[in-house]
Amino acid sequence: MWEEPVISGSAGSGTIFFSGCTLGCVFCQNYSISSQLCGKPVTPEGLAEIIRNLEKQGAHNISFVTGTHYAEAIIRALEIYRPRIPTVWNSGGYERLDTLLALENYIDIWLPDYKFALPEVAEKYAAAQDYPEVALKAIQFMCKAAGNSVIEEGIMKRGVIVRHLVLPGNTRNSVAALRKISSELPVGTLVSVMSQYTPAGNILNYPELSRRITPHEYDKILDTAELLGLKGFRQELSSATEEYVPAFDLSVPE
Repeated sequence: MWEEPVISGSAGSGTIFFSGCTLGCVFCQNYSISSQLCGKPVTPEGLAEIIRNLEKQGAHNISFVTGTHYAEAIIRALEIYRPRIPTVWNSGGYERLDTLLALENYIDIWLPDYKFALPEVAEKYAAAQDYPEVALKAIQFMCKAAGNSVIEEGIMKRGVIVRHLVLPGNTRNSVAALRKISSELPVGTLVSVMSQYTPAGNILNYPELSRRITPHEYDKILDTAELLGLKGFRQELSSATEEYVPAFDLSVPE
């Protein structure tokens, strides 16, 4: 229920989290599964059944969260069972174009992050100096693949939403990210500005990340988004709470 309104709707998004990640963000809110590899083995057949069960429960969509390194298996699962509801690719944006090309005919909604616009920040927090250019090219591909957004009765059926998480002490990176989105992506691309950062992950050596963002920091980013004319979604500052981090108990929905 914690995604953007057009994704969660009234019934919720059917999210499936995958262990591991193509990035190594030190501040990851899902650190236990992205870096500590909490998880359980699931075959493509098992994944297809999970998809089927989520659809039966009434989810508005099926959302694959950080599934890039399992793309081949996810495609196999979707060939076994293709749901009648939209599929969502929820990723950190650090994607190879050949992976996205393979996924193009299987994904309806693209939900990438654009985390870093400054190479030095990407290198510092994710050991991925090339993130700004790699992610931008990936998101440009997603925008082309999705075409114009389709939203029916308040629920997205097709399109792209680009997310940006504001980090404490890094307003310069956030301003640069929003400017890059504005100048390099199609006019009207929906942008979700996120305030939910909560100290987590492996941030012992990054004292600037040991706090939540301040109202002053967030207001600066929201003002930038407004000045740039970016449309989309804005989290309330009160969203910075552990309640938004799922309990990864390895359960499979029945």
